[in-house]
Amino acid sequence: MMPARTYLDYNASVPLRPEAREAMLTAAGTGGNPSSVHAEGRAARALIEAAREKVARLVNARASEVVFTSGATEANNWVMAAGWDAIALSGIEHDSVLAPARASGARLIDIPASKTGVVDLGTLAEHLAQAKVGGARTLVSLMAVNNETGVIQPVAAAAALAREHGALLHVDAVQAPGRVAVDFAALGADFLTLSAHKIGGPRGVGALVIRDGAALAPFLKGGGQERRRRGGTENVPGIAGFGAAAASAINFRDAAQRVQTLRARLEEGVLRATPAALIVGRDADRVFNTSCIALPGKAAETLVIKLDLEGVAVSAGAACSSGKVAASHVIEAMGLGPEMARAAIRVSLGHETTEQDIAAFLAAWQKVAGAAALAA
Repeated sequence: MMPARTYLDYNASVPLRPEAREAMLTAAGTGGNPSSVHAEGRAARALIEAAREKVARLVNARASEVVFTSGATEANNWVMAAGWDAIALSGIEHDSVLAPARASGARLIDIPASKTGVVDLGTLAEHLAQAKVGGARTLVSLMAVNNETGVIQPVAAAAALAREHGALLHVDAVQAPGRVAVDFAALGADFLTLSAHKIGGPRGVGALVIRDGAALAPFLKGGGQERRRRGGTENVPGIAGFGAAAASAINFRDAAQRVQTLRARLEEGVLRATPAALIVGRDADRVFNTSCIALPGKAAETLVIKLDLEGVAVSAGAACSSGKVAASHVIEAMGLGPEMARAAIRVSLGHETTEQDIAAFLAAWQKVAGAAALAA
């Protein structure tokens, strides 16, 4: 019998919600192609449109603005590949934004981040003013919540700057729903990326919210699906599960205070056991579930492996690097230095996290990183 484990990696993937599993099983029994006009096809189409309404409601968008994709990486690549003259973004963005931006051929405008993990809007404004004078077609890309630190970014202010200077704004909001309120209509963004498995839906499905009137050529061509915006037969069970998870995640405030209290207990315990540890982004506004811990002198890879052997699942950086643990580009972009970048792990809590989970983590942390372990 496998011993009980403690899962504290919700930013990597939230365990599938029961309501999402049920919706997927129901949808799997619908055999029609959603593009077909017969009864079976219409039944599949109805499931997709019901899910679209739920996802739109989660972020206060119109259903007509929601385009389903295979995940957030596809959605981010789609926006980055849209033929921009210039893309303004920070080094704290996720690799699924940074990599396609670098490959896009656009001139990249680097926006620095502070040591608390917040982007510098003053520098952004200066660059946008210069780009406007040059007449460049410019995109600003700014994540809503950083996936490693949990720091909330000033996306509304960035949207205002973008509008003022004739630029468009893309928001990678993958880590936001279920943790902070997301209001696409009020935000003023043009594009917003979502992922199902970050809110308790299935893996392999996401969405790009495209503001009505914003022009964006299809990234995947070859079919008229998604109102001719994204070719390919839709993943009906995945989309149904996404919709069910979205309907549940909209009520995140019910668990927020409890989880925030658990995180505070975790961070206090870490600092007692290892006073040299740094809670990255602690002085900035953060979502309630995320703690990025850097312990000088200890490699993140070693900590993650040792905690895993103690039955505790955490991660270092993004969980999208084929199982590799490398220095955090986010911590480096914050100017905290290479030692901290190599030492940072991420602990992320969720709606199922318990006091026993926190106690198990702290016991494991004391064993693998406490004074006795460091002296060994």
